[in-house]
Amino acid sequence: MDLLALADFNLVARHGGFGKAARATSRPKATLSRRVTELEAALGLRLFERGARNLKLTDEGRALHQRTSVLLTELDETAAAIASGAEKPRGRLRISAPLLLSQTAMGKIGAGFALKYPEVRLEITTEDRAVDMIEEGYDLVIRVNPDPDESLVGRAFLHDRLVVVASPTLRRPAAGIPAPGVVRGIGDRQTWNVMTAKGAATINIEPVLVLSSLIMVRDAVRTGVGAARLPISLVSHDLADGTLQHWGDIEGSEIALWALYPSRRLLSARVSAFLDYLKQAFPNGTPDELAAYIGR
Repeated sequence: MDLLALADFNLVARHGGFGKAARATSRPKATLSRRVTELEAALGLRLFERGARNLKLTDEGRALHQRTSVLLTELDETAAAIASGAEKPRGRLRISAPLLLSQTAMGKIGAGFALKYPEVRLEITTEDRAVDMIEEGYDLVIRVNPDPDESLVGRAFLHDRLVVVASPTLRRPAAGIPAPGVVRGIGDRQTWNVMTAKGAATINIEPVLVLSSLIMVRDAVRTGVGAARLPISLVSHDLADGTLQHWGDIEGSEIALWALYPSRRLLSARVSAFLDYLKQAFPNGTPDELAAYIGR
Protein backbone atom coordinates (compact mmCIF):
# COMPACT_ATOMS: atom_id res chain seq x y z
CA MET A 1 0.00 0.00 0.00
CA ASP A 2 1.28 3.47 -0.92
CA LEU A 3 1.80 5.30 2.38
CA LEU A 4 1.76 8.71 0.66
CA ALA A 5 -1.59 7.94 -0.91
CA LEU A 6 -2.87 6.65 2.43
CA ALA A 7 -1.71 9.85 4.14
CA ASP A 8 -3.50 11.97 1.54
CA PHE A 9 -6.67 9.89 1.94
CA ASN A 10 -6.60 10.52 5.72
CA LEU A 11 -5.98 14.19 5.09
CA VAL A 12 -9.09 14.45 2.91
CA ALA A 13 -11.15 12.35 5.35
CA ARG A 14 -10.11 14.51 8.31
CA HIS A 15 -11.00 17.78 6.57
CA GLY A 16 -14.17 16.45 4.92
CA GLY A 17 -13.35 17.26 1.31
CA PHE A 18 -10.65 17.71 -1.31
CA GLY A 19 -11.04 21.48 -1.44
CA LYS A 20 -10.91 21.93 2.35
CA ALA A 21 -7.88 19.66 2.62
CA ALA A 22 -6.12 21.51 -0.21
CA ARG A 23 -6.75 24.91 1.37
CA ALA A 24 -5.66 23.74 4.83
CA THR A 25 -2.36 22.29 3.59
CA SER A 26 -1.65 24.40 0.49
CA ARG A 27 -1.62 21.20 -1.58
CA PRO A 28 -3.06 21.02 -5.11
CA LYS A 29 -6.61 19.70 -5.07
CA ALA A 30 -5.96 17.70 -8.22
CA THR A 31 -3.02 15.90 -6.60
CA LEU A 32 -5.09 14.89 -3.59
CA SER A 33 -7.90 13.65 -5.84
CA ARG A 34 -5.49 11.64 -7.98
CA ARG A 35 -3.82 10.04 -4.97
CA VAL A 36 -7.15 8.98 -3.45
CA THR A 37 -8.32 7.59 -6.79
CA GLU A 38 -5.10 5.57 -7.10
CA LEU A 39 -5.58 4.22 -3.57
CA GLU A 40 -9.16 3.20 -4.34
CA ALA A 41 -7.95 1.43 -7.49
CA ALA A 42 -5.18 -0.38 -5.60
CA LEU A 43 -7.59 -1.56 -2.89
CA GLY A 44 -10.48 -2.26 -5.23
CA LEU A 45 -12.76 -0.25 -2.92
CA ARG A 46 -14.70 2.99 -3.11
CA LEU A 47 -13.57 5.06 -0.12
CA PHE A 48 -15.72 8.16 -0.72
CA GLU A 49 -19.22 8.77 -2.03
CA ARG A 50 -18.79 11.81 -4.27
CA GLY A 51 -21.92 13.97 -4.39
CA ALA A 52 -22.43 17.14 -6.39
CA ARG A 53 -21.78 19.34 -3.35
CA ASN A 54 -20.33 17.13 -0.66
CA LEU A 55 -18.06 14.18 0.03
CA LYS A 56 -18.92 11.33 2.39
CA LEU A 57 -16.86 8.38 3.59
CA THR A 58 -18.19 4.95 2.67
CA ASP A 59 -18.31 2.30 5.39
CA GLU A 60 -15.04 0.90 4.04
CA GLY A 61 -13.51 4.38 3.93
CA ARG A 62 -14.56 5.10 7.50
CA ALA A 63 -13.06 1.83 8.72
CA LEU A 64 -9.80 2.52 6.87
CA HIS A 65 -9.62 6.05 8.29
CA GLN A 66 -10.21 4.89 11.86
CA ARG A 67 -7.60 2.16 11.68
CA THR A 68 -4.85 4.00 9.81
CA SER A 69 -5.00 7.63 10.96
CA VAL A 70 -3.67 6.75 14.39
CA LEU A 71 -0.93 4.56 12.92
CA LEU A 72 0.22 7.36 10.62
CA THR A 73 0.34 9.74 13.58
CA GLU A 74 2.48 7.26 15.48
CA LEU A 75 4.83 6.94 12.50
CA ASP A 76 5.22 10.72 12.35
CA GLU A 77 5.90 10.93 16.09
CA THR A 78 8.39 8.07 15.98
CA ALA A 79 10.26 9.66 13.09
CA ALA A 80 10.33 13.02 14.91
CA ALA A 81 11.55 11.38 18.12
CA ILE A 82 14.33 9.53 16.31
CA ALA A 83 15.36 12.69 14.47
CA SER A 84 15.59 14.66 17.72
CA GLY A 85 17.30 11.85 19.57
CA ALA A 86 14.70 11.88 22.38
CA GLU A 87 11.04 11.24 23.02
CA LYS A 88 10.17 14.88 23.60
CA PRO A 89 6.53 16.04 23.65
CA ARG A 90 5.78 18.04 20.53
CA GLY A 91 3.04 18.57 17.98
CA ARG A 92 -0.69 19.11 18.24
CA LEU A 93 -2.63 17.93 21.31
CA ARG A 94 -6.44 18.16 21.09
CA ILE A 95 -8.44 17.75 24.30
CA SER A 96 -12.18 17.80 24.97
CA ALA A 97 -13.23 18.80 28.50
CA PRO A 98 -16.62 19.29 30.23
CA LEU A 99 -18.05 22.77 30.65
CA LEU A 100 -17.63 23.29 34.40
CA LEU A 101 -14.01 22.10 34.53
CA SER A 102 -13.25 24.23 31.48
CA GLN A 103 -14.76 27.34 33.07
CA THR A 104 -13.02 26.89 36.41
CA ALA A 105 -9.68 25.17 35.84
CA MET A 106 -8.74 24.29 32.26
CA GLY A 107 -7.48 27.76 31.40
CA LYS A 108 -4.96 27.61 34.23
CA ILE A 109 -4.11 23.96 33.48
CA GLY A 110 -3.64 24.71 29.79
CA ALA A 111 -1.45 27.73 30.43
CA GLY A 112 0.81 25.86 32.83
CA PHE A 113 1.17 22.94 30.44
CA ALA A 114 1.94 25.26 27.51
CA LEU A 115 4.68 26.98 29.49
CA LYS A 116 6.23 23.66 30.46
CA TYR A 117 5.98 22.12 26.95
CA PRO A 118 6.32 24.97 24.44
CA GLU A 119 6.68 22.58 21.49
CA VAL A 120 3.18 21.17 22.05
CA ARG A 121 0.31 23.08 20.43
CA LEU A 122 -2.47 22.51 22.94
CA GLU A 123 -6.10 22.89 21.84
CA ILE A 124 -8.86 22.51 24.45
CA THR A 125 -12.53 22.56 23.51
CA THR A 126 -15.57 22.46 25.79
CA GLU A 127 -18.05 19.63 25.26
CA ASP A 128 -20.44 18.08 27.77
CA ARG A 129 -21.43 15.44 25.22
CA ALA A 130 -19.42 12.24 24.71
CA VAL A 131 -17.39 13.17 21.64
CA ASP A 132 -16.18 10.52 19.20
CA MET A 133 -12.42 10.71 19.69
CA ILE A 134 -11.47 9.05 16.40
CA GLU A 135 -14.04 10.71 14.16
CA GLU A 136 -13.46 14.16 15.64
CA GLY A 137 -9.70 13.92 15.98
CA TYR A 138 -9.19 14.21 19.74
CA ASP A 139 -6.09 12.86 21.47
CA LEU A 140 -7.61 12.86 24.96
CA VAL A 141 -11.05 13.50 26.47
CA ILE A 142 -12.05 14.36 30.02
CA ARG A 143 -15.44 12.94 31.03
CA VAL A 144 -17.56 12.95 34.18
CA ASN A 145 -18.56 9.46 35.39
CA PRO A 146 -18.10 7.96 31.90
CA ASP A 147 -19.95 4.83 30.83
CA PRO A 148 -17.74 1.78 30.21
CA ASP A 149 -16.19 1.96 26.75
CA GLU A 150 -14.09 -0.94 25.45
CA SER A 151 -12.35 1.35 22.95
CA LEU A 152 -11.03 3.74 25.62
CA VAL A 153 -8.72 3.47 28.60
CA GLY A 154 -7.59 6.03 31.13
CA ARG A 155 -7.58 7.06 34.73
CA ALA A 156 -9.69 9.00 37.23
CA PHE A 157 -7.71 12.07 38.28
CA LEU A 158 -10.30 14.05 40.29
CA HIS A 159 -13.20 13.26 42.61
CA ASP A 160 -16.04 15.47 43.78
CA ARG A 161 -19.55 15.23 45.27
CA LEU A 162 -22.80 17.19 45.20
CA VAL A 163 -24.10 19.17 48.15
CA VAL A 164 -27.23 21.25 48.71
CA VAL A 165 -26.43 24.85 49.57
CA ALA A 166 -28.36 28.06 50.13
CA SER A 167 -27.78 31.61 51.28
CA PRO A 168 -27.97 32.17 55.06
CA THR A 169 -30.83 34.58 54.29
CA LEU A 170 -32.97 31.68 53.00
CA ARG A 171 -34.66 29.76 55.79
CA ARG A 172 -34.93 26.03 55.32
CA PRO A 173 -38.66 25.14 55.26
CA ALA A 174 -40.27 22.55 57.47
CA ALA A 175 -40.52 18.94 56.28
CA GLY A 176 -42.92 18.51 53.38
CA ILE A 177 -42.95 22.19 52.41
CA PRO A 178 -41.06 22.82 49.13
CA ALA A 179 -38.13 25.19 49.13
CA PRO A 180 -37.41 27.52 46.21
CA GLY A 181 -34.69 26.06 44.04
CA VAL A 182 -32.19 27.08 41.40
CA VAL A 183 -31.73 24.16 39.02
CA ARG A 184 -29.82 23.31 35.90
CA GLY A 185 -31.67 22.15 32.80
CA ILE A 186 -34.95 20.75 34.21
CA GLY A 187 -37.57 22.97 35.79
CA ASP A 188 -39.99 20.38 37.23
CA ARG A 189 -40.57 19.91 40.96
CA GLN A 190 -37.77 17.80 42.42
CA THR A 191 -37.02 15.77 45.54
CA TRP A 192 -33.45 15.69 46.83
CA ASN A 193 -32.36 12.97 49.25
CA VAL A 194 -29.56 14.21 51.47
CA MET A 195 -27.41 13.14 54.39
CA THR A 196 -27.03 15.62 57.22
CA ALA A 197 -25.39 15.57 60.63
CA LYS A 198 -28.73 14.36 61.98
CA GLY A 199 -29.13 11.59 59.39
CA ALA A 200 -31.06 11.12 56.15
CA ALA A 201 -33.53 13.79 55.06
CA THR A 202 -35.64 14.77 52.06
CA ILE A 203 -35.75 18.26 50.58
CA ASN A 204 -38.62 19.11 48.24
CA ILE A 205 -37.73 21.73 45.66
CA GLU A 206 -39.97 24.04 43.65
CA PRO A 207 -37.74 25.51 40.92
CA VAL A 208 -37.91 29.28 40.63
CA LEU A 209 -34.93 29.66 38.30
CA VAL A 210 -33.60 27.32 35.59
CA LEU A 211 -30.06 27.95 34.31
CA SER A 212 -27.76 26.16 31.88
CA SER A 213 -24.45 26.51 33.74
CA LEU A 214 -23.41 25.53 37.26
CA ILE A 215 -21.41 28.76 37.52
CA MET A 216 -24.65 30.64 36.89
CA VAL A 217 -26.43 28.47 39.47
CA ARG A 218 -23.78 29.25 42.10
CA ASP A 219 -23.92 32.98 41.40
CA ALA A 220 -27.71 32.95 41.64
CA VAL A 221 -27.90 30.92 44.87
CA ARG A 222 -25.58 33.40 46.57
CA THR A 223 -28.31 36.05 46.24
CA GLY A 224 -30.77 34.03 48.32
CA VAL A 225 -33.23 33.29 45.51
CA GLY A 226 -33.21 29.55 46.22
CA ALA A 227 -31.30 26.43 47.20
CA ALA A 228 -29.18 24.45 44.72
CA ARG A 229 -27.23 21.24 44.19
CA LEU A 230 -23.59 22.05 43.42
CA PRO A 231 -20.18 20.33 43.52
CA ILE A 232 -18.50 20.83 46.88
CA SER A 233 -15.31 22.03 45.13
CA LEU A 234 -17.26 24.92 43.59
CA VAL A 235 -18.73 26.20 46.86
CA SER A 236 -16.24 25.16 49.56
CA HIS A 237 -14.88 28.72 49.85
CA ASP A 238 -18.42 30.10 50.19
CA LEU A 239 -19.20 27.55 52.91
CA ALA A 240 -15.97 28.36 54.74
CA ASP A 241 -16.63 32.11 54.87
CA GLY A 242 -20.38 31.83 55.48
CA THR A 243 -21.55 33.17 52.12
CA LEU A 244 -23.49 29.92 51.73
CA GLN A 245 -24.80 27.38 54.22
CA HIS A 246 -24.79 23.60 53.90
CA TRP A 247 -28.16 21.81 53.83
CA GLY A 248 -26.74 18.32 53.27
CA ASP A 249 -24.84 15.98 50.94
CA ILE A 250 -26.74 14.45 48.02
CA GLU A 251 -26.85 10.68 48.49
CA GLY A 252 -24.94 8.69 45.87
CA SER A 253 -23.61 11.79 44.15
CA GLU A 254 -19.94 10.86 43.92
CA ILE A 255 -18.33 12.39 40.84
CA ALA A 256 -15.19 11.12 39.11
CA LEU A 257 -13.42 12.96 36.32
CA TRP A 258 -11.60 10.63 33.94
CA ALA A 259 -8.91 11.34 31.37
CA LEU A 260 -9.48 8.88 28.52
CA TYR A 261 -7.66 7.98 25.32
CA PRO A 262 -7.94 5.22 22.67
CA SER A 263 -6.71 1.87 23.92
CA ARG A 264 -5.54 0.64 20.54
CA ARG A 265 -2.82 3.25 20.14
CA LEU A 266 0.53 3.63 21.78
CA LEU A 267 0.42 6.44 24.30
CA SER A 268 2.08 9.43 22.64
CA ALA A 269 4.64 11.52 24.48
CA ARG A 270 2.37 14.58 24.52
CA VAL A 271 -0.62 12.67 25.95
CA SER A 272 1.61 11.03 28.55
CA ALA A 273 3.02 14.44 29.48
CA PHE A 274 -0.48 15.89 29.93
CA LEU A 275 -1.55 12.98 32.13
CA ASP A 276 1.55 13.50 34.27
CA TYR A 277 0.76 17.22 34.48
CA LEU A 278 -2.76 16.46 35.77
CA LYS A 279 -1.26 14.14 38.37
CA GLN A 280 1.10 16.88 39.53
CA ALA A 281 -1.74 19.42 39.72
CA PHE A 282 -4.03 17.05 41.67
CA PRO A 283 -1.78 14.48 43.39
CA ASN A 284 -4.60 13.05 45.54
CA GLY A 285 -7.52 13.96 43.31
CA THR A 286 -9.68 15.32 46.14
CA PRO A 287 -12.38 18.02 46.02
CA ASP A 288 -10.25 20.16 48.35
CA GLU A 289 -7.39 20.10 45.84
CA LEU A 290 -9.69 21.20 43.05
CA ALA A 291 -11.18 23.95 45.23
CA ALA A 292 -7.70 25.22 46.11
CA TYR A 293 -6.68 25.10 42.44
CA ILE A 294 -9.76 27.07 41.39
CA GLY A 295 -9.36 29.62 44.16
CA ARG A 296 -11.99 32.31 44.77
